Amino acid sequence: MPTRRTTVRRAPHRGVYDREVVHAILDAGRVAHVGFVHEGQPFVIPMAYARDGDRLLLHGSGGSRMMRALAGGAPACVTVTIVDGLVLARSVFHHSMNYRSVVAVGTATKLAGKEKATALETLVDALVPGRSDEARGPDRAELASTMILAFPLEEVSAKVRSGPPVDDPEDVSLPIWAGTVPLALEYGHPEAAPDVAEGVPVPPSVSGLIRRSPAP
Repeated sequence: MPTRRTTVRRAPHRGVYDREVVHAILDAGRVAHVGFVHEGQPFVIPMAYARDGDRLLLHGSGGSRMMRALAGGAPACVTVTIVDGLVLARSVFHHSMNYRSVVAVGTATKLAGKEKATALETLVDALVPGRSDEARGPDRAELASTMILAFPLEEVSAKVRSGPPVDDPEDVSLPIWAGTVPLALEYGHPEAAPDVAEGVPVPPSVSGLIRRSPAP
């Protein structure tokens, strides 16, 4: 159910509070923007994330200002947006975008021990499914220098726009093209690092990305 902080007020007909829709948007997204206030100054930081059930996993350096602030209980707002297309109307005023977005507010919890290590694998596999089984896992020092936060999906809502432009009735007869231009994330051809030994094949996780393109 929406709360006072997550109720969509602007264009409320586009607000979505269904948990499955929220999860689907988060699973299709790639970058989250994390907003917080530190010493009176607002910051918004883009970062990779993963959905793990009813929570988001965020990771960064243990020395990061943002990670330390969130681990200390600072309230935060996490947003994810997917742009599905440009909406071109006959009037400049009615130009828009088709999009799917999620906004979640709350406080994060620092993970430790086995839960932290498992969460790191979840983060890697969220970006490239199966990659954690192919690459070397983190050693003790790497784990110690990395902080993993769990952000609850308790106060959360989605907002979605889809479909053609909506022109004013008096503009429909104007001889101006109107419509949508779809946008989608697409994976390109893999480029091996210069120091990869000759004969090392492209792994299944990367081949799987190519087969999945464009992403949902």
